[in-house]
Amino acid sequence: MARRGYVDKRGNKRQYSMIPFVGLGILVVLLIVIIVSITSCAKGCSNKGDTNETKPQTTTTAKATESSFNMSIAGDYIIYSSIYKGANELAGGNGYNFKPMVKNLRQFTSKCDVNYYNQETILGGTEMGLSDYPLFVSPQEAGDAMVDLGYNLVSTATNHSMDGGEEGILNSCKYWDKQRKEHNVYMMGTYDSQADRDAVNVLECNDIKYTMLDYTYGTNGIPVPDGKEYMVNVWPIDLEINDPAKDTKYQAYKKQVKKDIEAVRDNVDFLIVGMHAGVEYMPDESEYQDDMAQFLADNGVNLVIGTHPHVIEPARYVGDTLVYYSMGNLLCSQYQDENYNKVTSILATMTVKKTTKDGKTKITFENLENNLLYCYFNQATWRDHLIIPFSSSEIKEYLPEYKEVYNTYKKVFQKYDKTLPFTACAK
Repeated sequence: MARRGYVDKRGNKRQYSMIPFVGLGILVVLLIVIIVSITSCAKGCSNKGDTNETKPQTTTTAKATESSFNMSIAGDYIIYSSIYKGANELAGGNGYNFKPMVKNLRQFTSKCDVNYYNQETILGGTEMGLSDYPLFVSPQEAGDAMVDLGYNLVSTATNHSMDGGEEGILNSCKYWDKQRKEHNVYMMGTYDSQADRDAVNVLECNDIKYTMLDYTYGTNGIPVPDGKEYMVNVWPIDLEINDPAKDTKYQAYKKQVKKDIEAVRDNVDFLIVGMHAGVEYMPDESEYQDDMAQFLADNGVNLVIGTHPHVIEPARYVGDTLVYYSMGNLLCSQYQDENYNKVTSILATMTVKKTTKDGKTKITFENLENNLLYCYFNQATWRDHLIIPFSSSEIKEYLPEYKEVYNTYKKVFQKYDKTLPFTACAK
């Protein structure tokens, strides 16, 4: 292509020089780059000393994300000699078969992802010799029956934790460690080392991270070995003082509980605490239980599960924290008096829901059901133990006055909150 030119004042033909235009083009490009850079810095850079920093503007609201899992919680599993002897008979004298006693729980556990119960008596096993009240040592087959049902979260810090001494704790820990490896079952509350006690166990189900802490008020006067306080989580209560505000050891241990919570709180979405405390056979919670519930709620615990009183106590929300003061006896051989308080318990099922929006996570409970259970046994032979839901027509055969008993414990349970669901009994 011919280059274009022009004629100067003297009549000479000349060509245009491209150098000025090239220079001008480069200058324009540089100006554009500088403008873009300044604009970009204004939108996303952070100048720490600039108090008039321009912050990003959000023009759309992020949608909330939700995830959930189903959970069940049950009460005290207490293996009296009449129970393990009955289990031995069910096994034909060869071992122990507890499965027929607890079979009716499967209708609840089979629908849930996480299933919790309290192992009241230590699973020391037959190798160290079985024993009954007041120093329980239970066969490990009792745990097998619960694992078979799908129970995968277990608390063991109870007033009977030291009944088998150090050997009982170590045998129990070994058993539950095996269940963890083989069946993904997690036990909390008793430990075989300081490292195990301090470990942060983050569990996960359906994109919800969770864990459990577990404490007992004491160990029936049996001391935890010196230097091995890690073996049982004891949040001490002085029953002679019987006043949480004046109980200095109780108040001092709150620092440890708070430390335990802080160690896990930022790592999980959902935090559960098992609290083995209260006054045995009382239908109302104690001042200590109230104080514990408030303290745990104030420190970000989502669910508090109370055990030990061996009877049903009320449930309520403390802020956003769901608190069960006492679940009652799931399986036991305690005497059946006229109101059946020691042989009734609550089995709760719920959907644990996590909602995340704008970087904040909230846990709520949906589809909550509180099922009343009856632990039947033949009072003449102290055999034939069977857990029966009041919602099952089977209850009519084993407890003729089931409607009166149902109404009694519905009233106890809903003392503070009549909106808490209580599953209907059979008609």
